Amino acid sequence: MVTIHVERTIAAPPEQVFAWLANPANLIVAPMVVRTGWAKDSAAPGVGAVRAVVATGMWFREEITAYDPPRSYSYRIVRAAPAFNNHSGTLTFTPSTFTPSGNRTHVDWTISYSHPVHAGGRAMEAVSSRLLPWNFRAILAGCAKALER
Repeated sequence: MVTIHVERTIAAPPEQVFAWLANPANLIVAPMVVRTGWAKDSAAPGVGAVRAVVATGMWFREEITAYDPPRSYSYRIVRAAPAFNNHSGTLTFTPSTFTPSGNRTHVDWTISYSHPVHAGGRAMEAVSSRLLPWNFRAILAGCAKALER
């Protein structure tokens, strides 16, 4: 099982940071993401909504499993190539101390998963555990760039 944890404090209110990161269109800032959005048969943002993501060498559908704006949301991969087992992720948004320049939000993003043997198993985990954090950090940096003034 692989566990990845990335975090960043962003100089914007939690409501704005949550909204930006929960919008799948913004995931395009990740270096490997080619196309992303809500799946065409998906409900509006919230529990049960499904994000569809196409990235270099992979595609996946993520179902939102918990949605508590602006505090947290969780998701799990329901379909993917290459395959993931038990992939789940949670983003938590914690208000930081008010500063003269405005509100700040600490984002804590944790995921865990494995790859089944038929999808490369531990060899694939060695690759994905290096690529995914790089992309998650790029998403958080894109959020900061978009919201920090």
